[in-house]
Amino acid sequence: MRRQIPGLHSNHLDPEGSLDGLFLVRVQRAAYRWHRQKPFLELRFIVLEPKNIASRSFSGRLYCTDRALWKLNWFLRDFGYDTELLSRDQVDEKSLLNLQGVVRTSHTTVNGRSYQNLDAFAPAAEWETLPCPMIDPSGDWRDADGL
Repeated sequence: MRRQIPGLHSNHLDPEGSLDGLFLVRVQRAAYRWHRQKPFLELRFIVLEPKNIASRSFSGRLYCTDRALWKLNWFLRDFGYDTELLSRDQVDEKSLLNLQGVVRTSHTTVNGRSYQNLDAFAPAAEWETLPCPMIDPSGDWRDADGL
């Protein structure tokens, strides 16, 4: 059986699918994925701000290796994860749902595969004070001053 899949032969990133910048987000889904060399926490976020792209979603990974635990800890603290669970070194996937915070994202391509990087985090309360770049209706980036 043959199936027609538009864009399959295309080798470029879909500009609609890539979100780079600062976003106020909510955790929609979280799942621990075991991998022998690099276990990770897979996260799906819903964008809350900026308003012009609200309700779009994106996914990212936070690795759970010894060298990467600092970043997972940063994410959990800034998104308001339960401090008691954190002090017991426990991550409850259900407790992650609906947590809100700020995330800075970028894209990278490795061996032809595109990945969404989760570069930095901040508490949701800091959203208003951060110098946030915005996306204008044409999809172009501009800073908060409109430049």
